[in-house]
Amino acid sequence: MIVVMKSGATEAQVQSTVARVEKMGLKANVIVGTERTVVAVVGDERVLDAPSLEAGDGVAEVMPVVAKYKLASREVRPESSVITVGGFQAGGGHLGVAAGPCSVENEEQIVEVAKAVKTAGATGLRGGAFKPRTSPYSFQGLKEDGLKMLATARDETGLAVFTEVMSPEEVDLVAKYADVLQIGARNMQNYRLLEAVGRCDKAVLLKRGPSATMDEFLLAAEYILDGGNERVMLCERGIRTFEAHTRFTLPLASVPYLHSKSHLPVIIDPSHGTGHTYMVHDMAVAAVAAGADGLIIEVHPDPPNAASDGYQCQDYAQFENTMRRIQKVQKALAD
Repeated sequence: MIVVMKSGATEAQVQSTVARVEKMGLKANVIVGTERTVVAVVGDERVLDAPSLEAGDGVAEVMPVVAKYKLASREVRPESSVITVGGFQAGGGHLGVAAGPCSVENEEQIVEVAKAVKTAGATGLRGGAFKPRTSPYSFQGLKEDGLKMLATARDETGLAVFTEVMSPEEVDLVAKYADVLQIGARNMQNYRLLEAVGRCDKAVLLKRGPSATMDEFLLAAEYILDGGNERVMLCERGIRTFEAHTRFTLPLASVPYLHSKSHLPVIIDPSHGTGHTYMVHDMAVAAVAAGADGLIIEVHPDPPNAASDGYQCQDYAQFENTMRRIQKVQKALAD
């Protein structure tokens, strides 16, 4: 349920409503919009006394939320959320682009890449310090040393750092260095991890699992929101289908669908979504045309010799071309 407050309701009236909700043994989440403030009520609806809440001072009405995902739904927050992390902004008409290598390999590499992608127009730096790999014999990342290198690259460029966190025990460590905590596709339904980042004050990029439905994806986001962290971005990175011409199948229809159901920004990953460098450019441009709020693109100075995923990384010239095309699409859409 959501408790819609009257226009002009005071902070005291909002907090009084919160106290009444919590007294019923339910959880209250205050959401301040541009036109109204609502109190989202989460918990066992059997104990909810809606008439009592509706009679409270400053309350306009009490409404049911149809969607299973309460806090992620546009029923609760009609306005699109805008996530701001340093110079990176996504949502509400803002397009954020994070770029960088699949893995941090050494300090010289990550600083060089950071400077190159910033010059091309990126506002975020992606790079893996902890790398979940299908094979235990593949490069697993530099771990905390890699995090320190990402922080150095941020210090030199001002780019917001995006990097993956793989377990609840590592959240505090990764949050010490990163600006955006990435939940990888393999961990989309790692509920203890989702709860842990929900208690964190850092923004979160949640990637869709390769076999997850949209409801499952949004309910995973709900775990983070329910923990109190409102700065969540949804990342479509492709799903498994019967096709073999791409690493995954990248469904750009996810963008308008998610926008219709949720206020959270939608980020597209054309690198993992295709698995082929020559496809990344066109799918990135198409994603922006479809209304995506951001992109996360793998960029490496020497893709053939990358420690991981070189076959889907752009080099600097390719990324610069992609950014130029993206800017043209943005301008065309604005005209």
